[in-house]
Amino acid sequence: MKAAAFDYVRADSIAHALDLLEQQGGEAKLIAGGQSLVPMMAMRLARPAMLVDINRIAELKTISGAPMAVTLGGGVRQRDIEDSAELGAQLPLVRKALHWVGHQQTRNRGTVGGSLAFADPSAELPLAALVLAAKLHLQSQADGERVLEAKDFFLGPMVTALGETECLTAIDWPLWSGPRQAAAFEETAIRHGDFAMASAACQLQFDVAGRVSRASFGLGGVSGTPLVFPVLAQQLLGQHLAPALAQEVAQAAARECDPGSDMHAGAPYRRHLAAVLLARVLQQAAAQAVAG
Repeated sequence: MKAAAFDYVRADSIAHALDLLEQQGGEAKLIAGGQSLVPMMAMRLARPAMLVDINRIAELKTISGAPMAVTLGGGVRQRDIEDSAELGAQLPLVRKALHWVGHQQTRNRGTVGGSLAFADPSAELPLAALVLAAKLHLQSQADGERVLEAKDFFLGPMVTALGETECLTAIDWPLWSGPRQAAAFEETAIRHGDFAMASAACQLQFDVAGRVSRASFGLGGVSGTPLVFPVLAQQLLGQHLAPALAQEVAQAAARECDPGSDMHAGAPYRRHLAAVLLARVLQQAAAQAVAG
């Protein structure tokens, strides 16, 4: 199929883009990388009356660091993070998640904000945002700016709290301080670059005795939104993360999932896969932290 007819306008500022969204009353869509929107338009799952191109808005491409967080503009290319050794060191989980996003060509065009705004349950960056408790800056002409935590942003499969006349302008990614921390991300798909049947992510920190001092982990592709497990993470604190404990926690997390079934895998298999992947990333992160 081909996309339905639409008007096209290139915005030259955030204010211009918000003005166009307001004028269209929910009938316009923002486009930056287009890696999610264009396929949806081709299948006529999305039929905007207008595309507002925000590619040339410099404000959306800024990257700034602070003692407690790195702020990425919504239009920052995924490839920019992959290519930055500094960002890779500051945001190791995001860097590892991006390895699994589509293919190199996808990441060359895809933006951080676009992946979050479309909220595919199998997408990698929404899972990373939940695990790291990212904060998302949303802006509209009528109401100005509001900031939402990732846990309040993702509402369902490809459904978010982003209003029809709002733009996701920036994302704050919290930084963990101190030594002996590590992150890991794994997923399984039919082919590399395909949508994940299940994915798992974690970031851990250990004290000098090798006990867990901070933990956050989650699963993707096994529910309508990515999932995090703060109660289970709390149970790891003060403990040595032996393989048996990692498997026990992973099994408990998998029991909280509600995966669907399709031609590639049934719900029981996806739940089993989620437990295997989560146990694996927990053990990988623990091994990395111990190795220094």
